[in-house]
Amino acid sequence: MIEIKVPELAESITEGTISEWLVSVGQKVNKGDDIVELETDKVNIQISAENSGILQEVKREPGDTVEVGEVIAILNENAEEGEAAAPQENKTAEAPKQEAPESKTAETAPEAAEEKGNGNDRLIASPAARKLARELGIDLNKVESRDPLGRVRVEDVKAQAQKAAQPAPQPKAAQPAAAETDGKPVDRIKMSRRRQTIAKRLVEAQHTAAMLTTFNEVDMTAIMELRKRRKESFIKKHDVKLGFMSFFTKAVVGALKAFPLLNAEIQGDEILVKKYYDIGIAVAAEEGLVVPVVRDADRLSFAEIEREIASLAEKARSNKLGLKELQGGSFTITNGGTFGSLLSTPILNAPQVGILGMHSIKTRPVTVGDRMENRPMMYIALSYDHRIVDGAEAVQFLVKIKEMLEDPEQLLLEG
Repeated sequence: MIEIKVPELAESITEGTISEWLVSVGQKVNKGDDIVELETDKVNIQISAENSGILQEVKREPGDTVEVGEVIAILNENAEEGEAAAPQENKTAEAPKQEAPESKTAETAPEAAEEKGNGNDRLIASPAARKLARELGIDLNKVESRDPLGRVRVEDVKAQAQKAAQPAPQPKAAQPAAAETDGKPVDRIKMSRRRQTIAKRLVEAQHTAAMLTTFNEVDMTAIMELRKRRKESFIKKHDVKLGFMSFFTKAVVGALKAFPLLNAEIQGDEILVKKYYDIGIAVAAEEGLVVPVVRDADRLSFAEIEREIASLAEKARSNKLGLKELQGGSFTITNGGTFGSLLSTPILNAPQVGILGMHSIKTRPVTVGDRMENRPMMYIALSYDHRIVDGAEAVQFLVKIKEMLEDPEQLLLEG
């Protein structure tokens, strides 16, 4: 028998939630096959089999939270396909024998729980836990152990007693069940692990950073004319469209080089100034906002940036991003303009100390020399951590971005 355990995921990830089993009990598994999907704080991960065999037993069900190193299934490398189904049926048939009858007294029930099934799988419980179970009339076979080795402790018995005192939970429905609140219909939907993590991190960012936002506006005329002139030749040469994100990414890199404290983070009483430019690009996915990272953006051409962003966005939408593609990042760009946002105050992506917000391009009358003209204008916003970035530095950073975007020829040459 081979134990299937939750593997090491990433330095900051210690647990996950089982999303779904990709194979059924009794089904043959080849080495390297994906057998279960695990939802973590950042991405969904498929756990692969390290050996071939038959999936003998599943210990945790979809929706259960599991920790790194925990055994979640058993693989039988000597069985034939379909053989694992029989033990499951026998187990079901023997289930009534494992449970102490309700008519038994508190004194006899724990004694009956000394062993499970046919006696080969002996229950392990501390003396204090057994005593408390006798006093409370708790069947030890029904106690859910939090110990990785399955040992039942006093706190497990207490938790079971509290659980028994509560009303029985309603069965889960396939779709969010409608509830009534003051006579009004509502849907109660459990937050996914990723949504819970997003909520937690956003609140932490607001509580830990001295966050401020400064604004400016960019005349997009030059960029739009340049894109129009070079649109066809760019696609023919690079097989990718020339979008706005490559211009903004290059402008951000140039501004970060001029104002390096916005490419830093706080570690204790020290400031860690990064000498690399890994730019996070916020992407709206079905499970919530994710921020994949364009590595070494300063070394990439416009075409390479466009291809990388397109690839990361597609992976985000199809839930195929890897942990490495989400980790790190020294600065973030978010584009609310794709959804019609005119102006917003983006929240920091901790531990980063700066995030640039892009918005919708709107034609507005502006003064050009001594006359008024209708120009395509975009509001841009910079949220920053005032603990290490002064207001004057933040304003100049945003002005630097504005100047480079309004002179895209120079930006292309420098890039």
